[in-house]
Amino acid sequence: MIHKKEHLAPKPSWQELDEEADSFRTYSREEMEVLKGTNRSAFSSMSPWAIILLQVIMTLVMAVAWSTFANPRGLSVYTYSAFVGGFIGFFPAALFALRMGLANKQKNKSPGSLLAAVVSGEFLKIAVTIALFVGVALSYPDLQWIPLLITYVVTLKCYWLAWFWR
Repeated sequence: MIHKKEHLAPKPSWQELDEEADSFRTYSREEMEVLKGTNRSAFSSMSPWAIILLQVIMTLVMAVAWSTFANPRGLSVYTYSAFVGGFIGFFPAALFALRMGLANKQKNKSPGSLLAAVVSGEFLKIAVTIALFVGVALSYPDLQWIPLLITYVVTLKCYWLAWFWR
């Protein structure tokens, strides 16, 4: 025998569910400190300048590697190509970090202004990267592209290392 269920409570409407999902709680400074203390790694951040420093170091390491293992040894076109590839990797990232630093110093920060800073910073980063590649290709035809591109890719992979450090 199947029993009839008692009157069920009415289900909330979609609008009520949306309002419930949109609600949020503001934490006090003390509550945030307790939260940060329980899971410090979730609240840690890394300076973009530390990543850019790592990119510069990797550029130097790659340049030394190309000058050591390339033929001819020493300062050659391979070394200079590696330097240029690394520069194309870290210089636009430094410009982006400067742009974000300027956005953080604004007095009246809003989510829209921060989003505009991120978008304009990324546009600047992409435009400068393309301009540097085109400028290098047109101005220095004797550079070696293999060391340039490998060093460029190595500097870009420094972002992945930041995830592991965090």
